[in-house]
Amino acid sequence: MVPQEYIEIRGARENNLKNVSLRIPKRKITIFTGVSGSGKSSIVFDTIAAEARRQLNETFSTFVRNFLPRYGQPEADAIENLSMAIVVDQKHLGGGSHSTVGTITDIYSVLRLLYSRVGQPFVGYSNAFSFNDPQGMCPECNGIGRKIGVDLDKFLDKSKSLNDGAILFPDYAVGSWWGWGVLTQSGLFDNDKKLDDYSEEEMNLLLHSKPYKAKMQVDSKPVNMTFEGIVDKFSRKYITGDVKTKSERTQKAVEPYMTYGPCTLCKGARLSQAALGCKINGYNIAQLAAMEVEELLHVIRAIKDPVAAPMVDSLIERLQHMIDIGLEYLSLNRETDTLSGGESQRIKMVKHLGSSLVDVLYVFDEPSIGMHPRDVHRLNELLQKLRDKGNTVIVVEHDPDVIKVADHVVDVGPFAGTRGGTIVFEGSFADLVNADTLTGRHMKQSMPIKSSCRAAKGKLSITNARANNLQNVSVDLPT
Repeated sequence: MVPQEYIEIRGARENNLKNVSLRIPKRKITIFTGVSGSGKSSIVFDTIAAEARRQLNETFSTFVRNFLPRYGQPEADAIENLSMAIVVDQKHLGGGSHSTVGTITDIYSVLRLLYSRVGQPFVGYSNAFSFNDPQGMCPECNGIGRKIGVDLDKFLDKSKSLNDGAILFPDYAVGSWWGWGVLTQSGLFDNDKKLDDYSEEEMNLLLHSKPYKAKMQVDSKPVNMTFEGIVDKFSRKYITGDVKTKSERTQKAVEPYMTYGPCTLCKGARLSQAALGCKINGYNIAQLAAMEVEELLHVIRAIKDPVAAPMVDSLIERLQHMIDIGLEYLSLNRETDTLSGGESQRIKMVKHLGSSLVDVLYVFDEPSIGMHPRDVHRLNELLQKLRDKGNTVIVVEHDPDVIKVADHVVDVGPFAGTRGGTIVFEGSFADLVNADTLTGRHMKQSMPIKSSCRAAKGKLSITNARANNLQNVSVDLPT
């Protein structure tokens, strides 16, 4: 029998920790409990995960490290026997319009491979089914699925001249250099002429001029600058470049000047007509990506072509992971920036369950948040699967139904802040319930249901909401 190995921590002093020393069993599920602010995250994230990531980064060259996150060495006397750490947190998945549930989990990659092998008529390799690749994306909307344009009524005030502020987009505010300054010094326009009086040729030049080199004066010195049509420049920066990849501040500044509508060519499917014409059992790949995962699983199981068998098996396994974690209602074409924090964390779990890496240190931050109580057992099963593959699983958690699955429990406390930072219990869940700690005592208590509620002072009305899977929902929320 292989002897039990441990992650060893001695004298940890990050934040409010008071010389904490711990032995965490490897290839087991260890759950950290305690009140908020007791020091759980200081041990798990700021000490264990930070040191594992720092040591991994040290293996790269100096050049590569310049592009990686920087982690300081935690305040501790020793941290030993660490594995590579993967932190599965609740940070929202970004990625813009080109990142979907299917792409982030790699399920769509397998689906693309399936269509490239057995789809009829044959249209090419798997990238021919990618809306992120020029070969596969719809040429009309660049794979976004929506036709995005510029709202000229909000962009321009045609009753004014350039000098009077005819361009309403802030980049071209009167006096600004890179927008208004380049435009007015280009020599292409009469800066005192109202846009209403522009000829068709002048307006086309203003809106859609190709990049044009012009000599301008900067601090009384001639400088070569490039003027580009204001709509073409806006489109290049914020439409072709995908505004969702920009900062939240930029998105809010830009979106009032944009118009959205369905792509008239692909009808929202994002793909080229050749890709949409390729089918398996009567379905094209966009139709499968639009299905909820539970429905999609039935369609995939109906594919009996022997050539498809390895890909079908892989898809069934990955889709089943999504169902097991309670995400059967999602579709593969759902954009990742529309997911909640809890959904984002569970999507990351699905991705790692498909990984062939072993002896990895997985760190979870309250993975039960946002889950219906009926789905908690599914989460527990996935944590156990990660452990059974030979990985060490460390979880920060408050939910007793998740804590039950722990092989080892560490209770941090006794209270928060300066009154916390020590280990008050180590052992099994059964022993925790009987322990004389704040967590142990509250495990045996149940909160009474309120017998009365205060009267509402008003209401917040929602009418015919249709975002994502909502079906014309109307509801009044009491305030």
